[in-house]
Amino acid sequence: MSLPQLPLSGITVVSLEQAVAAPYATRQLADLGARVIKVERPGDGDFARRYDTTVHGHSSYFVWLNRSKESLTLDLKAPRGREILDRLLDGADVFVQNLAPGAADRLGLDTGTLTGRFPRLVPCTISGYGTTGPWADRKSYDLLVQCQTGLVSLTGTAEEPARVGISVADIAAGMYAYSGVLTALYTRATTGRAHPVEVSLFEALAEWMGQPAYYTRHGGTQPPRLGAQHATIAPYGTFTAADGKDVLFSIQNEREWAALCADFLGRPELTGDPRFATSSDRVAHREEVNAIVAERIARSGAAEILKNLEAIGIACADVNDVTAFLDHPVLAARDRWREVAVPGATVQALLPPADLAGLPARMDPVPAVGEHTEKILAELGHSRADIDSLRADAVV
Repeated sequence: MSLPQLPLSGITVVSLEQAVAAPYATRQLADLGARVIKVERPGDGDFARRYDTTVHGHSSYFVWLNRSKESLTLDLKAPRGREILDRLLDGADVFVQNLAPGAADRLGLDTGTLTGRFPRLVPCTISGYGTTGPWADRKSYDLLVQCQTGLVSLTGTAEEPARVGISVADIAAGMYAYSGVLTALYTRATTGRAHPVEVSLFEALAEWMGQPAYYTRHGGTQPPRLGAQHATIAPYGTFTAADGKDVLFSIQNEREWAALCADFLGRPELTGDPRFATSSDRVAHREEVNAIVAERIARSGAAEILKNLEAIGIACADVNDVTAFLDHPVLAARDRWREVAVPGATVQALLPPADLAGLPARMDPVPAVGEHTEKILAELGHSRADIDSLRADAVV
């Protein structure tokens, strides 16, 4: 029995990508069935391949971001290499690039040039701070953008700020590039017009800073850094149980506060205490609230506390490390892990989070550098002699 066709089957994406943001966008397009041709430098390829060597000798970043793609090596500064890229773009639907500032312009791969030459192509540019404006020429990396948007000033403890522990600016930009490309493809299908897409890391993460931005502009001060506690809700954070394990829980409304007071703290009279009457009151008296909660939690083990909180409808959780996350019972029970091939080995990878009923997930191999070069060149009509010549001249 043949498998159902994936939603983006028949769509070809050509990507000049590196690091995280663009590869994350194109991997998600590949997840949906798009053919993604990843153009890499001859030799070493995408520099993210060398971020680390922890996954059977491969980079953990690269393995995460590049499954289900084809790798083509090209020297784009060589005329024959550029000619090959142009032939690919002539038959492609989407072009994604996150090259260094000015590099796309120097190669004639800027949006204006591409839309003039390839009217059906959807060009997608991912930059640090936008392709116009006073910072258009600045290099940008994830932590720089975390700092520029103020995110680092919100993360950490009162004593010390901290970066978010994942590449959150890159991920945000990759998500908006992905959704922007999907929107442009839909618009092209319904109107016939291909709209270029542009996303910057800075503006993507700026959008995610919306709540603290409104809070700061209209409240006069920014939310404080409180470690694992919530800046604008209390009680909401981690507390240490009698067995030394941390548990986290949150109170989202007055009904939950009343249940916590009566059925967990054993102090129903607290619901009438004007210090704790509303969420804002509890935040203002956070130290008193936390002291009451901490004293109660310190009297029981973590498992008992979680069981009691769940029984009265309070959201709560263990504070897992990454190893515990990998063994999480929800991932196991919902069968979320799949085998994915990497050069020389296989790894466990999570299914894409959006399940499309009746459609299988695409979980194809992570490519070696240039693994598909000869196949793609043959599709473009190059003979064996042509390919050998291109290799001899280091064009591919």
